[in-house]
Amino acid sequence: MVTPIAGHGTAEQLWQAWPAPAGWPALPLTDAGTPLVVAPHPDDEILGVAGLIATLGSAELVAVTDGEASHPGSTVHTPDELAAIRRAETAEALRRLGVGDATVHRLGQPDGKVDEDGLAEALTGLLSPGRWCLATWRDDGHPDHEAVGRAAARACEATGAVLLEYPIWTWHWAAPDDPRVPWHRAHRIDLAPGARAAKDAAVAAFPSQIAPLGPDPADAAILPPHVLARFARPFEVVFR
Repeated sequence: MVTPIAGHGTAEQLWQAWPAPAGWPALPLTDAGTPLVVAPHPDDEILGVAGLIATLGSAELVAVTDGEASHPGSTVHTPDELAAIRRAETAEALRRLGVGDATVHRLGQPDGKVDEDGLAEALTGLLSPGRWCLATWRDDGHPDHEAVGRAAARACEATGAVLLEYPIWTWHWAAPDDPRVPWHRAHRIDLAPGARAAKDAAVAAFPSQIAPLGPDPADAAILPPHVLARFARPFEVVFR
């Protein structure tokens, strides 16, 4: 369900006015253990579930790509330079979440061309029955996010792991009560003040994405304030 991601999308004020999330069940954390968190690009895991990671105090990360295609026409950085920058930003974000020693599996797949079969095989080797696997929702609207979600679903089915899908761009193109979104599967993760503060700090660890690289339009911020507002809520959402 690849969806055009353009314009300002659904305003955060509309999401905040929607009463449905207040009725979503809280995600029980008793069986979380050390979850395997799968990120299509550096920062997806932070936007989606950084508060959960901070709450649990542990995680294992699969970095599928290094995000080198975030600014394809950049006049400031080459793709290789962007990849190095984003790897360093991830390391700093994890440190700010209190999990700087977390294991990170860097698959080095090409940004924009995720190998779904190869990823499913890699995840299968890291999962076990009952282990949590957090991955982007398989209908999130971005092709890499969707490939990661499908691969994670396959790996969880093969291993008996527990799949939890987190939406990212869904908040941009969808709207409250949108029938294309499985709201009936939604669970919320309420964040204590410390977890919220840690998430805010982790998001700020990605200047290559939240601020312009330079004055050229090709170097504009990928995550401007109206996008970041969707991830500053006092709760996170996963589809279970």
